Amino acid sequence: MISVQKLVKRYDGHLAVDGVSFEVQKGEVVGFLGPNGAGKSTTLRILAGFLGMTSGKVEVCGHDIQDAPHEAKKMLGYMPEAVPLYPEMRVAEYLTFRAELKGVPRGRRVSSVDDAMQKASVADVANTTIGHLSKGYRQRVGLADALVAKPPLLILDEPTAGLDPNQIREVRDVLRALGKDHTVLLSTHILSEVEASCSKVVVIAKGKLVAAGTLDEIQKKRRPRGVEIHVRGDGARAKDALAAVDGATRVKVEIHGDVARVACAWGKKLDGDAVAVATERAVGAVVAAGESVREVRPIGSSLEEVFAELTRAASDATDAGDAEERPS
Repeated sequence: MISVQKLVKRYDGHLAVDGVSFEVQKGEVVGFLGPNGAGKSTTLRILAGFLGMTSGKVEVCGHDIQDAPHEAKKMLGYMPEAVPLYPEMRVAEYLTFRAELKGVPRGRRVSSVDDAMQKASVADVANTTIGHLSKGYRQRVGLADALVAKPPLLILDEPTAGLDPNQIREVRDVLRALGKDHTVLLSTHILSEVEASCSKVVVIAKGKLVAAGTLDEIQKKRRPRGVEIHVRGDGARAKDALAAVDGATRVKVEIHGDVARVACAWGKKLDGDAVAVATERAVGAVVAAGESVREVRPIGSSLEEVFAELTRAASDATDAGDAEERPS
């Protein structure tokens, strides 16, 4: 659905997007992540055809965004972070106007507007003036606008920006339902939203791609925070054995029926083979204590922790490169 190859965007010497490449396949809901100033909105505006690129290649549903912009734009619905609405128009009136601008045939406009309002959960305010709506409802009207031409692809830039927790939950429910019928590329700062809604993530920082893949693949890019060992019984001996392993800290036991879950955190940074060695020692110590091991599971980093590490590493690398280029 989307193919981005070596995308570059410069603004008066500032490199906003630096050689980014990724793909979004049909039926996927992909989270597009990055800190402020990472180049997310710039990239999405280029994909939506609202901003030109300096170099690279972007295809939307097989159409080159530069060579066939009209065909590409027909395949997508774009919702910018700041949704441009006409506050004096009623919701249904505005969406009908937008459907006409997007080339929806006259005979299908009413059904298209009704369908978009149902999907975006704004049908109950169809006859309300947009200027009288809450910000949450206005965001959903912007989402209905992206949906009104029934595009197979949705590009959504911070759809929950500025909303309160209740409004965020409402919009999140809408987005989760949309993933059943549309391919979605979603930019957001709310990582729990990504974990709840997305099948894949793309992470950029300082204009560069730093990671792309499924949530499991992204989380595996950083070391496990500890190990969890399931044993039969109350786990008392397992707890003592695990506490004696070098590097194991914060050992705790939870009882679930006839199974005890014994877990520890790694107190010092372990990478690569060191994690495997520490895990092997932990299991060996528990077995030597006479416990029957039923399951061993690494405790992975949360998406928030992985995101922080990935973007911090990219930022540090860029700052170091800038320092090397700076004259002494």
